[in-house]
Amino acid sequence: MGPLTEREIRASFVNCTKGEAKRLSLPADLAARPWDDLDFLGWRDPASPQRAYLVAESDDGPTGVALRLASSEAGQPRRNMCSLCLTTHPGDGVSLMTARKSGREGQLGNSVGIYICADLACSLYLRGKKDAGPGARLRESLTLAEKIERTTANLTAFLNRVS
Repeated sequence: MGPLTEREIRASFVNCTKGEAKRLSLPADLAARPWDDLDFLGWRDPASPQRAYLVAESDDGPTGVALRLASSEAGQPRRNMCSLCLTTHPGDGVSLMTARKSGREGQLGNSVGIYICADLACSLYLRGKKDAGPGARLRESLTLAEKIERTTANLTAFLNRVS
């Protein structure tokens, strides 16, 4: 993924109004992000921990979605798998995130959900640049390029469901 400017990021959101996109909190470290290692830009809102944002490249340019995290329920600790990168995490390392659909459906309150790494660092887990602990990555015969392609396809499918 190539570096994005604040303006490009704010203009990319498909499931919120221009006013909402203007008010959302952007990561302070945009220039320091490892852009070459990112398949998408994802971050949690420091002012509102139940909000997250995701921006991915598409044929039409950057596509951004505003996400809301489902409240976590106390229970027995278990491992959960991210639907994008297939990394498993213990406890609350994977969260159900929902995105309001774009357009009329979103105005009617319709949304779609997906289980994603809670820190939105799928690209780094995939490349082994971030570790989720023992047993987090299943052994696969796929190459890194094939894993990246699968993750990108999973993300594209989710973004298509939002729009």
